[in-house]
Amino acid sequence: MNMKRLLAAAFTGFVALSAGAGAGAAAAAADKKVVVAYQTDALPSSVAIANGEFAEASGYDIDFRKFNSGAEIFAAIASGDVQVGYVGSSPFAAAASRGLAVKAFYLSSISGIDEALVVRNGSGIGSLADLKGKKLAAAPVSTDHYQLLALIKSLGLSEKDVQVFAIPQPDIVAGFNRGDLDGGFVWDPALTELKKNGKVLVTSKEVAEKGAPTFSAWVAASKFADTNPDFLKSFATVVNKYYGSFAKDKAAWGPESDNAKQLAKLLGGKPEQHAAALSNLNLLTPDVQASSDWLGGGEKSGAAKILKDTAQFLKDQGKVSEVLPSYAAFVTADALSGASN
Repeated sequence: MNMKRLLAAAFTGFVALSAGAGAGAAAAAADKKVVVAYQTDALPSSVAIANGEFAEASGYDIDFRKFNSGAEIFAAIASGDVQVGYVGSSPFAAAASRGLAVKAFYLSSISGIDEALVVRNGSGIGSLADLKGKKLAAAPVSTDHYQLLALIKSLGLSEKDVQVFAIPQPDIVAGFNRGDLDGGFVWDPALTELKKNGKVLVTSKEVAEKGAPTFSAWVAASKFADTNPDFLKSFATVVNKYYGSFAKDKAAWGPESDNAKQLAKLLGGKPEQHAAALSNLNLLTPDVQASSDWLGGGEKSGAAKILKDTAQFLKDQGKVSEVLPSYAAFVTADALSGASN
């Protein structure tokens, strides 16, 4: 082989090798894509959606998509369109009971005063004893829907005594303002809207104390969680950072703060509205979340117990057909254990 042929062969081999390396790099980049679903809840970590820190910290190309409910998010996870999402424990229990393989890896909040039953001025409702014969609403298969039904049951009433409409939050606000509804169990921004012409009758925290606790969480499709543990750890690390800032520096989260303005830009509404919503959250520190009281502990996991109890209630209501023997497989403390605080 003369020198020209030798150089040509070497060049051809180099091009082939480079093309292969390029294809490998492109494939690796393609593998590091994820669709993350969020809702309109004001959370400290939502600022990291707005400013791109989740993507920067993880090295993944993240497509954040806004949804109106946990039920919609679970449908998207089931179809494969979404890999990670922010949901409430009631739609979570329903999805798990129907066989969807998902895992909660971070608890965003637990039952607090950020969700509540608001009754309309002029509805004739002054106390819980006045709910009989009234028209109430909550988002379908949401934690609010679950707690509203649980509240009615705890009062010795049934859906024959109280009309309960399962409708999206925008429809609840519209019906409430028209006078078609006497009350709505909602979260922000609907909570703020209903308060303009009503009053809080009972909060999520108070219903939890009556025996129906709830939580909201970041969940991941189990297959994605198993193959992308570093992403979940980096995600949890970013959430820890913002939750830590919120706990230690309240001034940085006030109505005039850049953080509140970022939330308004991402979620809509006004900065002061989001600052007020944040102050109503009931947050858990990472170590408490990872304990057996919540995500850790396997069969002893408190979060798994809430899912099972919620599933049993949903079955009694005819919302699901089966309650699984255990929900421990649907929660994990692995991401929190490997995250930085």
